[in-house]
Amino acid sequence: MALREIIVIPDPRLKLVSEPIATVDSEVRKLADDMLETMYAAPGIGLAAIQIAVPRRVVTIDLARKDEPKQPVVLINPEIIWRSDELSIYEEGCLSIPEYYEEVERPAKCRIRYQDLDGKAQELDCEGLMATCVQHEIDHLNGVLFIDYLSRLKRERVMKKFAKAARREAHA
Repeated sequence: MALREIIVIPDPRLKLVSEPIATVDSEVRKLADDMLETMYAAPGIGLAAIQIAVPRRVVTIDLARKDEPKQPVVLINPEIIWRSDELSIYEEGCLSIPEYYEEVERPAKCRIRYQDLDGKAQELDCEGLMATCVQHEIDHLNGVLFIDYLSRLKRERVMKKFAKAARREAHA
C-alpha cells in the first residue's frame, strides 16, 4: 500500500471521464489498497481513482466513524441503475476541493451495479449518506464535481479561490 497525492481543483484531470476496468487483477487490487490508505489518511469517506490522477473506474468508500471498525467498500465500474424521485440534501465536501462544504440536493436512494475485488457482479441499494457518497464518487468518474451542482456564482467563486492558490503555490 502507498499513499498517493490527491489532485485538487483547478487540475483539469478532475474533468476527465474515467476508463472502465477490463479485468480485476492484482494491479486493480493494489490501486484499491492505495486508494483506501490515501482516503483514510486524508481523512475522507470516499475517493475516486481520478482524484489520485488515475482515470480508471474505481471508487473506495468507508462511512465508519473514527471510533468504529473500518468498513471499506471497493466499487469497480460502478453505475447507477436506479434513482429515487425523493430527494435529500447533504452538506458535501470533497478531498479535491479541500475545506469547502456546500449543501447539494441528490436522489435520496439509488441502486448501483458494480464489480467487487474478485470481479464478480454485485448490486447494492443505497440510502442516506451512502447514497450521497456513491453518487458523489460516481460523478467523479464522469468528470463531474459536486460544485457543478451549485449556482454559477458560487462555483466561479470557488474555482477562482483555488486557481489563485494554485498560482501562489506554483510561484513559491
